[in-house]
Amino acid sequence: MPNWTRTFVHYVDAVNYRIGRFAMYLLFVLMGVMLWSSFARSALTPAIWTDETGQFLLLGYFMLGGAYSLQLDSAVRMDLFYSRWSDRTKAIVDVVTILALIFYLGVLLYGAVESTAYAIEYGEKRRGLWQPYMWPIKVVMCVGIVMMILQCTSIFFKDLATLRGEDLS
Repeated sequence: MPNWTRTFVHYVDAVNYRIGRFAMYLLFVLMGVMLWSSFARSALTPAIWTDETGQFLLLGYFMLGGAYSLQLDSAVRMDLFYSRWSDRTKAIVDVVTILALIFYLGVLLYGAVESTAYAIEYGEKRRGLWQPYMWPIKVVMCVGIVMMILQCTSIFFKDLATLRGEDLS
């Protein structure tokens, strides 16, 4: 494989590793917000910001951790046949399926960018008592999708290298 491919795979994997490790800690922030919500509802007046903040943190965790999950190969897979295949057969099947995933993520990114542009242009707010702006979480969503596309491209190159008998890991 060309040097630029090795460099691309190295940097994408490194960036997604760091973003994924950061995203893991969002669960602790989420737990803190939900703990505060529980405490405030029973001892104080209910905080109106905790539900939306919890939902935004969970979305950030999910979207930013998606590429890291792909990198660790911890995505759910139908393993009935896959585990019995040779590495070459797995790579062939993965090349086809990763292209389908990249297409899906591309369509998802198109919709996310349109939605984010709308939220920024019109100052979209979430319905409810607190009414936070929607654009920050939509930007996080777009970043997460882009990182997943880049990680899928990295996986694609690794599978092509496996088919050629090389190792890009």
